[in-house]
Amino acid sequence: MQIWVGLGNPGEKYSGHRHNIGFMAIDAIGDTHGFGPEKSQHKALCRIGTIGGTKILLMKPSTFMNESGQAVQSASAFYKVPLDKIIVFHDELDLAPGKLRVKCGGGIAGHNGLRSIRQHMGEDFYRIRMGIGHPGHKDRVHSYVLSNFSKTEQPWVEDLNDALARASDHLAATEMDKFQTRVSLLAPAP
Repeated sequence: MQIWVGLGNPGEKYSGHRHNIGFMAIDAIGDTHGFGPEKSQHKALCRIGTIGGTKILLMKPSTFMNESGQAVQSASAFYKVPLDKIIVFHDELDLAPGKLRVKCGGGIAGHNGLRSIRQHMGEDFYRIRMGIGHPGHKDRVHSYVLSNFSKTEQPWVEDLNDALARASDHLAATEMDKFQTRVSLLAPAP
């Protein structure tokens, strides 16, 4: 079994925010692969299904971003899923909009959701870094990530999420390079 976690903030008022692109990815994967309905468990909205024969728990933590690690730790302990079978989808300021990179371990670049997971679980989990671009100055980061994608950004956001959902068979097989390459081919960054 694997656990795939989308990072974001719960509630309708946050649903279109740049910080919630991880939630958008989880929804796209679950919908594309016919996962079951969402259920509230482990301090998260969860869906269970299979991709390429691998059982996967999709999670959107119901805690706010800075407490995401609580939900991941709860599900990991319950299902006995090791850290190297946990994949986290999140927004990445240091990547151009629409770019996607896979990484295991390493720094968190100030991302509070990653910080919480690292504090609760350790750092050697996979991260699917989804580029949202940088607003230009660090003083503008907070309002930037907590604002909605613009109408002109919507096409690449939808294309990226569709591509990663379509390529997720590689992710389930832990073929990280193939996953990253296929997403880039299906949805080239704008």
